[in-house]
Amino acid sequence: MKKYNFNAGPSILPREVIENTAKQILDFNGSGLSLAEISHRAKDFQPVVDEAVALFKELLDIPEGYSVIFLGGGASLQFCQIPCNFLIKKAAYLNTGTWAKKAMKEAKHFGEVVEVASSADDNYTFIPKGWTCPDDVDYLHFTTNNTIFGTEIRKELDVKVPLIADMSSDIMSRPVDVSKYTAIYAGAQKNISMAGVTVVIVKDDMLGKAPREIPTMLDYRTHVEKGSMFNTPPVVPIYTMLENLRWVKAQGGVKEMEKRAQERAKIVYGEIDRNKLLPRNSERGRPFFDEHLFRDE
Repeated sequence: MKKYNFNAGPSILPREVIENTAKQILDFNGSGLSLAEISHRAKDFQPVVDEAVALFKELLDIPEGYSVIFLGGGASLQFCQIPCNFLIKKAAYLNTGTWAKKAMKEAKHFGEVVEVASSADDNYTFIPKGWTCPDDVDYLHFTTNNTIFGTEIRKELDVKVPLIADMSSDIMSRPVDVSKYTAIYAGAQKNISMAGVTVVIVKDDMLGKAPREIPTMLDYRTHVEKGSMFNTPPVVPIYTMLENLRWVKAQGGVKEMEKRAQERAKIVYGEIDRNKLLPRNSERGRPFFDEHLFRDE
């Protein structure tokens, strides 16, 4: 019987993705070596990176002028790498959960941070409305899906400044207008691979503007110029991501993934609304956790 993991951490992957990865771990492309022990500079591995980049650009319809790079360190490293590269004087942050709060904390090391809105006082049970973003900030950062508290923003925010988003747990689950963003990042283990690789989509002409000397490993230009090969990348997670991107494309792409997600959500909410055994919020007459799942408040 198939078991399902409903935790907010590493996601369930399609069985064929796991099986295909396992085959390559035993023998990568008939080389006699395991995927886990080959050099990232092996001639058979560069095509893995190239195809993964190409599929990312295809599936998310990424326009010209953007680079896709694969890094280590998880989304948590991006909390400081983003402002290190893009915060010039002042940045705006929407505080909607644990990860947004952590991102704000790191950004304060590099410049002024404006909290445009927060739902912290109500334990992050909703996405704030009615807030405005200053026009003089370098970017607005937000977290699309707050896995610990469960609120999700499923659309691009309507502001006049560049957007930067942490899409760790819902990237590839819906179409995204990448042209509105300076950067998008995602810890891949939440949605598209195993733990160990982070995907970053960066707008090339926004790089190199920060008024500081950036350490080599933190400078996105380093990894763009070297095609994610400046240092040893997480080889196995990148391959698993490639297999999963192939699977997403074969299933019909991100529009099909969005359709399936909506269908699953209807099943969950239908049961929440139907089942009177679930605890109720006395003010709303609804299950008390109805804002902690996937709704865009």
